[in-house]
This record gives sequence, structure tokens and C-alpha cells, in this order.
Amino acid sequence: MAQSSVSVVVFDIGNVLIEWDPVHLYAKLFPGRPEAMRWFLDTICTSAWNLEQDAGRPWAAGVGVLVERYPEWRAEIEAYDRRWHEMVPQVIAGSVAILTRLAEAGVPVYAITNFSSDKFIESAARFPFFATFKGVIVSADEALLKPHAPIFALLCSRYGVAASQCVFIDDNADNVEGARRAGMTALPFTDAPTLRQALQGLGLPA
Repeated sequence: MAQSSVSVVVFDIGNVLIEWDPVHLYAKLFPGRPEAMRWFLDTICTSAWNLEQDAGRPWAAGVGVLVERYPEWRAEIEAYDRRWHEMVPQVIAGSVAILTRLAEAGVPVYAITNFSSDKFIESAARFPFFATFKGVIVSADEALLKPHAPIFALLCSRYGVAASQCVFIDDNADNVEGARRAGMTALPFTDAPTLRQALQGLGLPA
């Protein structure tokens, strides 16, 4: 049945294996001014703008677009690039433990991540668990983004796995649905204990 066919685990990275939130940085830049901080992140350094870097736009170009448009906010805009790692304070330890357990048990583990190229390289150097993956599809390197079907198909073709073999884990509901449309089993990530239980329910040694 479907459960027994799942033998490959594919992780998202941000907010599944590492904590990422611009608020970690911008609370420092807007001390005691949460409404101003939220306005800045909703209006200037938006999620849509950040996604352009995940799609392959260089950080210098992305920052330049906003600085030209909002020169009075230059320092705060440039901080998004220069102090990016302050948005990523730590790993999500329970999830990394699951990843490690799966790999040690011989389960092939991969990742599909919306990530800019240079920040991915820096993060891989910072977090040793990145070396656990048998392969990673980085959106910016491929000019492909989740939740669209081609990025899931690329993982399958590049690493020789069938979509039906894969269970994909992501905190973003659209990405979970995109993986399902691509033929994968997909699990929404909420926390590590829930993920472990779901993977064990699929017969995986999490």
C-alpha cells in the first residue's frame, strides 16, 4: 500500500530544521517599536522581495532595488543581507535529531529548499547537519521555487527517485500541497514530536 512505498524523506530546511524569522534581527533594529518593525517588514523588506533572492536574484541587486526606492531606510535594508544570520539563531534540535536518526538507519534523506545561493553556502558551513543530506535542491541555484511542480520533479530526476517513494516535510501549507500535486506524500511541519509520530506511522525509523 501507499505507506509501505515511502522510503525516501525530503526535508524543507527553514523553520523545519533551522529557525528563521526576520523578527530576531529587526526587533534589535526597532527596539521597543514593534508596530514600526512590522510596518517595515510588511512594506519594505517583504516576504515577496525576499523570495526574489530565493529565486536567484543576487543580494546586491535586491538590496539595491529597495535602497533606490527607500533611501531613508538604507541601513535597515542593508541589514537584511549583512546581518542575515541573526535571523537564524539556532537549529530546531528535535528535527535535526530525526534527520540524523533516519540517515543512521539508512533512509535516504534529501532537501528541497527555497534559499538564496550565498546564504545557503554560509548556512551549510555554519550547521554541520547540512552534510547529512544525500542531495539538496536549492531554489536559487535552479531558478525554481516551491510550491511549483518543476522543483519536485528535478529532485526525482537528479537523484533517481520516484515521487511516490518520497515523503516531503514543510512548514508552508502551499509547499505541502505542491508536493502532493507532484505525487509525493507530504507532511505539514508543526513540531518535532508530531513529525516523528507521522514518520513512524509511515513505517520509517524516526
